[in-house]
Amino acid sequence: MQVDIKKLPKSEVKISVSLEWDEWKHAFDHAVEDVAKSVKIPGFRAGKAPRKLVEQKVGKGAILAEAAEHALHESYEKVLQSNNIDAIGRPKAEIKKSEENGAFEYAITTAVMPELSLSGWEKGVKKANAEAEKTEATVDEKDIDKELRTIAESRAKFVIVNREARSGDGIEIDFRVLQDGVPIENGVSRGHRMILGKGTFIPGFEEAILGMKSGEEKSFDLTFPEKYHAAHLAGKPARFEVTLKAVEEREIPAIDDAFAASLGKFEHLEALKTNIREGMLEEKKSALREERRGNIIEALVEASKADIPDVLISEERGKMLAEFELQLSQINTSLDDFLANSKKTREELENDWTPQANRRVLSALALEKIAADRELEPSAAEVEAEMNRVLQYYRSMKQVEKDVDLERLHSYSKGRLRNEKVLEFLEGLK
Repeated sequence: MQVDIKKLPKSEVKISVSLEWDEWKHAFDHAVEDVAKSVKIPGFRAGKAPRKLVEQKVGKGAILAEAAEHALHESYEKVLQSNNIDAIGRPKAEIKKSEENGAFEYAITTAVMPELSLSGWEKGVKKANAEAEKTEATVDEKDIDKELRTIAESRAKFVIVNREARSGDGIEIDFRVLQDGVPIENGVSRGHRMILGKGTFIPGFEEAILGMKSGEEKSFDLTFPEKYHAAHLAGKPARFEVTLKAVEEREIPAIDDAFAASLGKFEHLEALKTNIREGMLEEKKSALREERRGNIIEALVEASKADIPDVLISEERGKMLAEFELQLSQINTSLDDFLANSKKTREELENDWTPQANRRVLSALALEKIAADRELEPSAAEVEAEMNRVLQYYRSMKQVEKDVDLERLHSYSKGRLRNEKVLEFLEGLK
């Protein structure tokens, strides 16, 4: 087997392979057997018909094509292994020559994992660590008091009152939203509850309700914002018809020992404050650590150079899009709504993300390289423990078999643990 490997831009290689007949004859024999099994020839069981009859039935070209596919896959894998080529993505194959009793020649162009140049990164990482050491996580009394008020407000009771609605009140309303006298889709609601002043409706809606009393009806006109999530309503005027059914005043509990005890496990207010202080301190430490790690990653990216293939950028943009869709779902909107409001196509959005995707790929390659250079790989036991930690959220082995790709989970667990080891190592550089 003759092999010629030519490097191309964007971390691609062109692999040209030539096989003599003796090297691929077995693939031709296999092809005859496989094709024979798929055709019906009277008087013969499947796969048992003579070759000449099979050729007459399907044509010699079909057998040659099948043989070429066998030979290509088999020899290509051997070429990759013997030349330590880490191919990624979908290769493009071109058969140059395919003759019975003759040579079989083909060329494959494929992307490969890029070679990363990472030099002078220690200086940037040490600088990031030195900057991080200047900031200490602290929690002052104002932070604690603010959190206490938030907790107290979340436990407020609502009491019906016979007065005009004020900011901060809870209200119950029936309403209709009309355009040209016709209710819009999902524009009718009864028994809708809300708190005035939270800004959950379009601008002007809550302001129009302030001062209304229970049983009062009111109609008013508003215009939807230009960047409203429903594109067909954005910038359009509408008529709102509202009936106020109830006004409820919030009774916020006093922040004292009794309030602390009502939360379940605190003997007095100071114990609650201590708990809040510890929790907030951990949150601030975590935020500072994430910031520190972000700066470390940025230092690695700045020190990295690689000719990244398009397939890696495309895969990373796909991951970013999936992450973005999840974020949108958490605020009850969709990617289609976002695209409509931003007046972008999916392709334009992904193109906007290309520089960020490039940096994310570089950072992943840098962490992987440092892990290899410093031998920071997790042990098999550590990877197994991480996999078990993830799998414990599944109710049964049947659910695991149905929903979990164990090979992919293993790769994810190993990568996550490896990156954690690398980042801890980097954080320790002074």
